[in-house]
Amino acid sequence: MFGKFITLEGIDGAGKSTHLGWLQDWLRERAIEHVITREPGGTPLGEKLRELLLHHDMHLETETLLMFAGRREHIAEVILPALQAGSWVVSDRFTDATFAYQGGGRGLGIERIEVLEHWVQSGLQPDLTLLFDVPLEVSRERLAKTRVLDRFEQEQQDFHQRVRNCYLERARRDPARIKVIDSTRPIEIIQQELATLLQELI
Repeated sequence: MFGKFITLEGIDGAGKSTHLGWLQDWLRERAIEHVITREPGGTPLGEKLRELLLHHDMHLETETLLMFAGRREHIAEVILPALQAGSWVVSDRFTDATFAYQGGGRGLGIERIEVLEHWVQSGLQPDLTLLFDVPLEVSRERLAKTRVLDRFEQEQQDFHQRVRNCYLERARRDPARIKVIDSTRPIEIIQQELATLLQELI
């Protein structure tokens, strides 16, 4: 039996990391075999690309191609083998992030990303995408309390607004897959909603 593929998305500071550990515990409590992974990253090569992508300036097209190069490796080495073995895969970001950040934020033509998506993924899509959403001021406030910011997190407010708008537009176009989670609410309320959505996948 093919496993389930879940992705977590959202602007920086929206709360993905907060709920990733809870999600892992939820799966473990139900004895569901699973793999937790991330993008950029997820493989030894992907982690090297992550370092380049998050901390080194580069041409927008180079940035996008490296994102998909890492994704191709990620799919081949981690995601597809796990799914084929019946495990669930939970990834902190996937292709929606490329549409949002490189497409919405940086203004790369969506049609170019769609070509790469079709080539690299061969039809593979998440079964469920949890889009954690907060207003920009909440995101900025949370990030200010955390750590040294990477080059995406350091972008100006209008960049992050475009990213958020793109995410929400994608959710509007694909509501069956992408579920918008109001991440300004209390953690317990959010996790109740997540549990309901996950239960529907079983």
